[in-house]
Amino acid sequence: QAQLVESGGGLVQAGGSLRLSCTAPEYIFSTYVMGWFRRSQGREREFVAAISRHGGRATNEDFVKGRFSITRDSDKRTIYLQMNSLNSEDSAVYYCVADRRTPSLWRSDNGQYDYWGQGTQVTVSS
Repeated sequence: QAQLVESGGGLVQAGGSLRLSCTAPEYIFSTYVMGWFRRSQGREREFVAAISRHGGRATNEDFVKGRFSITRDSDKRTIYLQMNSLNSEDSAVYYCVADRRTPSLWRSDNGQYDYWGQGTQVTVSS
């Protein structure tokens, strides 16, 4: 049933790194922009990063601040979110998302997104 499958979350010490993965079926991966949102307790969802099949990218620099990078591997139908220098504010459920709109529009987070994964929990301990 799930169209997008995330993995890679877990518990990490502050200052550490994690790499999240999201695998999609070909009809999504080859057509849609893909990326990540996150949501923590008591907060609205936050856009994290997105990447198009042509390599266009967008990130939420309000909190990413150069620490995260998004990439894609077409052979594996997978996108990755490399997260470095993690801190407690990064603790959240991270969701893989797919949508037809260009990555730059994701910064506004004002539309419906076509596909959502189940999410993977990231917990950063101090």
